[in-house]
Amino acid sequence: MTRPGCIPARLLGIDLGEKRIGIAVSDPGGIIARSAGRIGRGAEAETIERLRAAAEEHEACGFVVGLPLNMNGSEGPAAGAARGFAESLRRVLGLPVVLWDERLTTAEADAIMRSAGLSRRARAGRVDGLAAQRILQSYLDSRGSEGAP
Repeated sequence: MTRPGCIPARLLGIDLGEKRIGIAVSDPGGIIARSAGRIGRGAEAETIERLRAAAEEHEACGFVVGLPLNMNGSEGPAAGAARGFAESLRRVLGLPVVLWDERLTTAEADAIMRSAGLSRRARAGRVDGLAAQRILQSYLDSRGSEGAP
């Protein structure tokens, strides 16, 4: 299920957007997540290919995909779309995919950047990657030293 040469604990965090996808990567020990920028979102096959390339570039062996739940914990159309995308990602790439609650991660990322004094324009270019970092870090914190997904 893993590809040769990958580091088992390194994961790629994904914040799915309609036009862009934020990406984050964990350290080899699976303890700390950092933003790895964003990619454009296109047709599903094209997007999955971009994520395959990102996984290879960062030597990641699995994905943590943000699940956009409603504030009351219920699932709406966006959560259904994320589930479908995650299943396609798992099926096509053959790597583990975990869905993780992403409530408020984009708002949290924007607040962090505002407090750092970044302009609206500067925040717009970085919010996707930082939201992905928040999703991945939350997942890493929850599992402690359990290992890969």
